[in-house]
Amino acid sequence: MEAHDGLSARIAERSGFKGLWASGLSIASSLGFRDANEASWTQLVESVERIVDTTELPVLVDGDGGFGNFNNARLLARKLCQAGAAGVALEDSCFPKMNSLIGERHPLADIDEFSGRLRAVKDTVAEHLLLVARIEALIAGHGLNDAILRAHAYADAGADAILIHSRKSTADEILSFVTEWGNRLPVVIVPTTYYQTPVSAYRDARISTVVWANHSMRAAAAAMRRVCDSIAAEESVAGIEPHIAPLSEIFELLRYDELALAEQQYLRFL
Repeated sequence: MEAHDGLSARIAERSGFKGLWASGLSIASSLGFRDANEASWTQLVESVERIVDTTELPVLVDGDGGFGNFNNARLLARKLCQAGAAGVALEDSCFPKMNSLIGERHPLADIDEFSGRLRAVKDTVAEHLLLVARIEALIAGHGLNDAILRAHAYADAGADAILIHSRKSTADEILSFVTEWGNRLPVVIVPTTYYQTPVSAYRDARISTVVWANHSMRAAAAAMRRVCDSIAAEESVAGIEPHIAPLSEIFELLRYDELALAEQQYLRFL
């Protein structure tokens, strides 16, 4: 499940998810930036650190293309490793990237150049950080053959898993990729646009991981808009109070009870 800050991470953990996706889109949006490398890699790392500190779940970070060449990518990976991330996904896009679901212009990195980025990351963090190679060939309209070619090259470069991305409204091209790929490495998917396909189809296809990539951020945006519109129109919070989280839930989520217990232990002589 996507997380973009500590609160969204804690909510996802309580809902029973097994891992978190530190979403580039959601983190950028929460900071007021567009998902076009407007937020810096240091801002990404700071957000990831808050997510990691707030939850016990492993965090896979959306690292875009690594914010530059092999040197930027390995620096990002080292800092994410220090922040406690479990893994990073790097996409074969050119810097600066644009969100995959916006517009038609999505130039891809040269296969050899991107493979160099992957090798640099692997040589830097080795087994300490899971490396997911994200393929944008289907997004860019290059087709299945190019996606498979890139997948094999990235596996050879040291990737631990392959994320294959699509903007179609059905999962057909994703499932075609999975069939052709033959499970050489685990496959990760992001069904933002083809959300009507049941998860059982992905289990049957032996897809490793499904990422719900931006839904907490979008839910928060919709809820905040409704609440702000209501308060501005009514000049009162009486109408919205039953429809928002009580403060007691926020206190419970962020473990205010632990602070009270700690005060009893450490402030008892004051």
